[in-house]
Amino acid sequence: MLFKSLLIFVVLGVCCLTQTKAVRYTVIWRENWDARWPKKTQNLDENPPPFVVIHHSETPECNSTFACKKRVKNIQEYHMDTKGWDDIGYNFLIGGDGFVYEGRSWRIRGAHLPKYNGRSIGICMIGSFQNVTPPNLQMDALKNFIQAGVEHNLISLNYELIGHRQGKATDCPGDALFNLIKEMPRWSSNPK
Repeated sequence: MLFKSLLIFVVLGVCCLTQTKAVRYTVIWRENWDARWPKKTQNLDENPPPFVVIHHSETPECNSTFACKKRVKNIQEYHMDTKGWDDIGYNFLIGGDGFVYEGRSWRIRGAHLPKYNGRSIGICMIGSFQNVTPPNLQMDALKNFIQAGVEHNLISLNYELIGHRQGKATDCPGDALFNLIKEMPRWSSNPK
């Protein structure tokens, strides 16, 4: 009887944890996607950063954790081996599986938009979103993750949300994703 009661408790506990994670977000830390060590790191110039910059990877989407881990690893290899950067360029990436993948992490200067690297968190949505929008699971993770960053004083309370194209001549983060970003509460049409 005790075993049966414990089993019911465990099953109910897992159910509730799963529902909570769906509402918030789950982070896959660097060691869990087999990240290479960065060549060097540099702290942000402004903490908490006043900007959140959204990108898309312009790669195929990934919808499973296995595929997303591989995609993040490939992006890091491209950034380090081809571009010669110190690490993956983004602070975080979000896959179609709804998980957040740690890139350079919090408080670390990114290599994603030169004018804003020292005062922003760069978040890359994995996929190509010129003509298609990210799945709701991916967008919910983005919104929840940014909100958690604000709540934990890792993003400025009065942050400005921008798309990569607002600081550089590029189509990133893609027209479809950019249109969604413009509907988010802290989007800035004229970033400082």
